[in-house]
Amino acid sequence: MRSIEDNEVYLPNDEIWTYDIDSGLWTMHLMEGELPTSMSGSCGACVHGKLYIFGGYDDKGYSNRVIFSFNSGVQQNVIFNVSLHLLYFVNLRTRDGTYVWKKITSFEGQPPTPRDKLSCWVYKDRLIYFGGYGCRRHSELQDCFDVHDASWEEQMFWGWHNDVHVFDTKTQSWFQPEIQGGAPPQPRAAHTCAVLGNKGYVFGGRVLQTRMNDLHYLNLDTWTWSGRIPVTGENPKHRSWHTLTPIADDKLFLFGGLSADNIPLSDGWIHNVITNCWKQLTHLPKTRPRLWHTACLGKENEIMVFGGSKDDLLSLDTGHCNDLLIFQTQPYSLLRSCLDCIGKNAIILERQISLLPPKLLQQVLKKITFWTAANHREEQRAQKEESENKY
Repeated sequence: MRSIEDNEVYLPNDEIWTYDIDSGLWTMHLMEGELPTSMSGSCGACVHGKLYIFGGYDDKGYSNRVIFSFNSGVQQNVIFNVSLHLLYFVNLRTRDGTYVWKKITSFEGQPPTPRDKLSCWVYKDRLIYFGGYGCRRHSELQDCFDVHDASWEEQMFWGWHNDVHVFDTKTQSWFQPEIQGGAPPQPRAAHTCAVLGNKGYVFGGRVLQTRMNDLHYLNLDTWTWSGRIPVTGENPKHRSWHTLTPIADDKLFLFGGLSADNIPLSDGWIHNVITNCWKQLTHLPKTRPRLWHTACLGKENEIMVFGGSKDDLLSLDTGHCNDLLIFQTQPYSLLRSCLDCIGKNAIILERQISLLPPKLLQQVLKKITFWTAANHREEQRAQKEESENKY
């Protein structure tokens, strides 16, 4: 979803974009099958190359559909959706570049109540969802729900969750695990989750007007909460709409978000789960904040951040971001360093490049494309900033 001339516009739901890490080129593919409704605040996760999306918010309200059942009722001028128990997924590992949404019409168990801004762990072929903001009927109220607003006449309540729900992709079934112990995190939304080993970590998020900087984990085998993890040394600021990405067997990378003072953040931190210490990265650019973005790990442990906004969306939205931020967390391999060097100096090395072996030549040509496109985008960004500064 993005804002155009003060109007909220949902992006096309029949497109999927792929990014080639080596060449730096984006490709748009039109999707087929039963297309999902355009949503924001949904939670997407991959299991064995299949993308599942759950929850979210569209112009008709919250969803507890796993893309996307549709049955609406109006409550206090707010439209909410009631699940028809439909499940959709798309296989991303196609040989012909065709992406088709498929609907699973038969599964067991009860999905979570409608919500958005939730997060997910992937573990043992399971999608494990935690938290989010959404609505419940009076009969569905439990301790895992922090009420924010209510329509007493219609017996509908809105608020934050801290419950855990599991979808098993092998058995095609939903279940809610019985938590065996430990203090669960406070209900929240716009938090982030990451998996290391058999532990599902959750950091930050928002409830009411409070943003948090606490770190917890759930043992995904025993269903036991850790309680708030005590941290040695300095902590990242309280925040929501950030990302947390595993970068090693014992390290997590935290980036961006919106601070407790409603300031978009551009800081990056690495957490060592063995020493329970945070370390701030000092080399990141401070002029390119991000919130409500996505992040994933590249081929050489670089963090790739895409999308989101550079503004406080609650008060200002000058447009969403479509540039890709890449953060290096460890030295590149010798091959990668050589390819980058050739790509940056292609004009000087033009005569020698054609003499390379065919397989290596293909890799070099992709890097030349990458750095040519990167330099072009940087020139465009510099020209835009220069033009804006004149006025």
